[in-house]
Formats: sequence, C-alpha cells, structure tokens
Amino acid sequence: MFPGQGSQAVGMLSELAAQHVEIEATFAEVSAAVSHDLWALAQQGPEDRLNRTEHTQPALLAAGIAVWRVWRKLGGALPELMAGHSLGEYTALVAADALDLDEAAALVAER
Repeated sequence: MFPGQGSQAVGMLSELAAQHVEIEATFAEVSAAVSHDLWALAQQGPEDRLNRTEHTQPALLAAGIAVWRVWRKLGGALPELMAGHSLGEYTALVAADALDLDEAAALVAER
C-alpha cells in the first residue's frame, strides 16, 4: 500500500539514501520529469513549499518508487497486487509496471 498526500516530511528518506543510491537516483528521475529539484526540497524544505500540491505529489511519487526499488534490490517479495491511497495509486501503477515513471510524474504534476 503506497501512501497518499500528507505523508511527506522534510528530511524524508535521508537515512535510507545514505545507504542506497536508488533513493536519490529516483528523485533525480522524477525531478527531471517535472523540472524541479525534489530531493533538495525534500531534504531542506521549507516545509510550506514541500507541502504545496505541485511539489508534494511528485515528491511522494519519487519517495514511494525509490523505496520500492530498494525493496526489490534487497530481494523483497513481489506482491500479487499493488494498492495505493489516493496519490499512492499512481505509485502503485508504476511499481506494477502499468505506467512509466516519467508518465506518472507528468500526471501527478498536473493533478
């Protein structure tokens, strides 16, 4: 189950990023698709800017897929189904290979 908007926080995934290059790499992919440095915003804020929908949604998409990629790299099980709450539905579609990450980033940026 991938989370929806409201689960973001300044500093999210910083500890995991120190151990897994997939975190920042995924944020870089989504950042390129939306023309905004989401990793810097997620790490440094300010919180009110991160909480704006146009930044929150692509940042949470990046966060969810980044964690998913780490999960799979570490040998985590492939679930039989994917689910997401609200915005998390887009993350679930990407994780299920039903939607490309770039396409999902463009969609959530317009949402």
